[in-house]
Amino acid sequence: MSASDPKVRHHQVLAEEAGQRIDNFLLRQLKGVPRSRIYRLLRRGEVRVDGGRARPTRRLNTGEVVRIPPVSGQRQAADIQSAGLPDGLEARLRGGVLYEDERLLVLNKPSGLAVHGGSTVRVGLVEAGRAIRPELPFIELVHRLDQETSGCLMLAKRRSTLRRLHEQLRHGQVEKHYTALLVGPLRDRGTVRVDAPLERLPGAPRERQVRVSKQGRKAATDFLVEQRWPQATLVTARLETGRTHQIRVHARHIGHPVAGDERYGDRSVNSTLRAFGLRRLFLHAASLRLQHPDSGDPICVQAPMDDELEAVLERLSQSANEESA
Repeated sequence: MSASDPKVRHHQVLAEEAGQRIDNFLLRQLKGVPRSRIYRLLRRGEVRVDGGRARPTRRLNTGEVVRIPPVSGQRQAADIQSAGLPDGLEARLRGGVLYEDERLLVLNKPSGLAVHGGSTVRVGLVEAGRAIRPELPFIELVHRLDQETSGCLMLAKRRSTLRRLHEQLRHGQVEKHYTALLVGPLRDRGTVRVDAPLERLPGAPRERQVRVSKQGRKAATDFLVEQRWPQATLVTARLETGRTHQIRVHARHIGHPVAGDERYGDRSVNSTLRAFGLRRLFLHAASLRLQHPDSGDPICVQAPMDDELEAVLERLSQSANEESA
């Protein structure tokens, strides 16, 4: 395909993009395209930097021009926009806007919605966000939530906003609180602190991607006990660090995995909890505290739990009252 083909994009590297590896840059530019496909494009020379081939480890410099070829997965967002979002999802997302201004959008992400679409997921939150805000030239995730986790998720409307919020996250200036239901009654009262390094295992079976390990990266979670029942304990989890699956792995580490967790939890207990109406991971990003990336003013955003999770707590309380009667 010739360089003049209108489907080929030529992107001039901005100052804030300089220093990125070309493979990571392409993963951002070509949303939903598998990493293996990215490397194949590089090997074949379909991606070029200032007219030359580039190795995956090559770092970009300000002002360089990257030739980005058309890739089949890239029509996904446009296809979603023209075909519409799945039934009920558009209304749920529009009704789930927790905060919005000219720079930042915070949504109450539903459980079951991945943050990115891909080969096995037709639509993710980023694609859905672009579909409900088609007028925005830029919209990108500030951070991530697991597919099964619901609650507060930030999207930046400007690249400079994304950069400033990433800086806040790196320096621990964004306070995140999660609501979680842990299996079994925690004996401790007050706050249970878990300070255990986490190691991510590339290529490990899907059921166990992260483990506690001395070779891992520092990770600390505080679990504040809110309410206890014979079957489970409701906690507020505060993250001091933001590692992959941190709450889920730390909860398992203390012997009280998150209820409904099919990856790190206890399947037999999860099956028992279905009698209380729990059919998903009971983990909800309940609130965010941060500084506005432009004005510096404090922002506090809260996301209400969905009816399904509230109903589980009501049934646990009813069962406990009946047993004590």
